[in-house]
Amino acid sequence: MKLLTFKRNHTLKLGIKTDLGVLDIEKAAEAYKMLVPQSIEDVLNNVGNTIHLLDSLLKQALEKKDEELFVDEESIDFGPAVPKPGKIICVGINYQKHAEESNMPLPEYPLLFNKFDNTVSAHGDVINLPFNSKENDYEAELAIVIGKEAKRVAKEDALDYVFGYCNCNDLSSRDLQFRTHQWLLGKSLDGFSPLGPYLVTSDEVGDPNSLEIKTTVNGEVRQHSNTSDMIFKCNEIVSYVSDHMTLSPGDIILTGTPEGVIFGYPEDQRVWLKDGDKVTVEIEKLGKLTNTFKQEV
Repeated sequence: MKLLTFKRNHTLKLGIKTDLGVLDIEKAAEAYKMLVPQSIEDVLNNVGNTIHLLDSLLKQALEKKDEELFVDEESIDFGPAVPKPGKIICVGINYQKHAEESNMPLPEYPLLFNKFDNTVSAHGDVINLPFNSKENDYEAELAIVIGKEAKRVAKEDALDYVFGYCNCNDLSSRDLQFRTHQWLLGKSLDGFSPLGPYLVTSDEVGDPNSLEIKTTVNGEVRQHSNTSDMIFKCNEIVSYVSDHMTLSPGDIILTGTPEGVIFGYPEDQRVWLKDGDKVTVEIEKLGKLTNTFKQEV
């Protein structure tokens, strides 16, 4: 199932992507007199029951082909795939070739840092490039979305705690990131974690450790790899983090980026993101996340 949020009357509505368009959950629930979750948060906080209800609602709408319950995806204004995440945990230097291009040693343990919810934005959003930074970079990343509480879970069981996955662009202001040894400043600027367009359930994704991942800038391919190049696989990451902190429904883990970021180019070849650039992050089975950029003055 591909869940999403979209904006209507200044509020976020829950939808499901289908071949007929985006099913408007609120309208469908009213039409069929069903009590179903109305937000991503509601879904994540009661996964088993809510998915069953949504699946039942979806089947009815598809069988009856009630066109008035579906919205043309091209006409909607997307919200973030996870509008109100709990913890946002990031894994740095987690692709072998990215470590090589960054001239950094392979980490012995997952290199963890965090972002905050002010960084969350949506597919289609225009994201401001900060006035006090000149070195802004893209990072295509697979985002893990936790679906049930996880504490000290074994690697072989870790993916059972994952609700689903979405695309993320872990935007980074390199001159702010490396101003000190702590990366947080360059990672936590407003809008610097667009998520979407969809939150895709685990059963539809299958193996997250074998997905094609790609970034294009103004139509030019810059990153093109596979999650199989991860140093620490998705199940290892979830298990490792859960050994040190309790993971809760709605927490997000960004799993690192492959080679091809601007920072990985020789210094005289680095062309940083600029006003008007369009960046698309595409991961197999998860769709395309596109954002444009505007320079703050």
